[in-house]
Amino acid sequence: MKIAIIGHGNVGGALARSWAAKGHEVLIGAKDSASEKVQKLAALDNIRAHSIEAAAEQAEVILIATPAHIANELAVQLSGAKDKVIIDATNAVMKQPAPHPTLLHAFKAAGFQKVAKCFNTTGFENMANPRYGETAADMFVAGDNAEAKAAAQKLSDSAGFGRCYDFGGDGQVELLEKLALSWINLAIFQKHGRNMAFKVLWR
Repeated sequence: MKIAIIGHGNVGGALARSWAAKGHEVLIGAKDSASEKVQKLAALDNIRAHSIEAAAEQAEVILIATPAHIANELAVQLSGAKDKVIIDATNAVMKQPAPHPTLLHAFKAAGFQKVAKCFNTTGFENMANPRYGETAADMFVAGDNAEAKAAAQKLSDSAGFGRCYDFGGDGQVELLEKLALSWINLAIFQKHGRNMAFKVLWR
């Protein structure tokens, strides 16, 4: 799969490395594609650096791993990719893209239809390696669009997560962000450490 990742921080970088190692073609979309941080990623096999617009134009799927509050600006930059699958990996629990509660809602308001929320509920350490011994951490996806959800679930499998649970439609996106805040609370505020993840158990 040809994947554009907009945002090359901890989450975007971890997923880029993981997917590239599995043979996906990863296109890092950055304001400064010549920066040292971006070029370090682009030096790896199956990863190339581009402008945000060029990466989006070439990709089949676009994952957004930027701060959520720039969603409105980003939707304008990506206006030529409204027919493509967008995966929102951001969290607006601290700062929202007003007047919208999440990046997904901002993109839907801007005319993007194939949008799903995924890869937002855990730390970048688990994006890089979701395995805990013989067990893999679970992932979660939400949104109304079936095509976007299916793409997110496929990429979750490729990244090595266990099951990617369907969390519901657009109405459950804010709840999914609260699950992310719950991970942040346990890992950081309650000092359990970042090497922890969520796993759904069945009897």
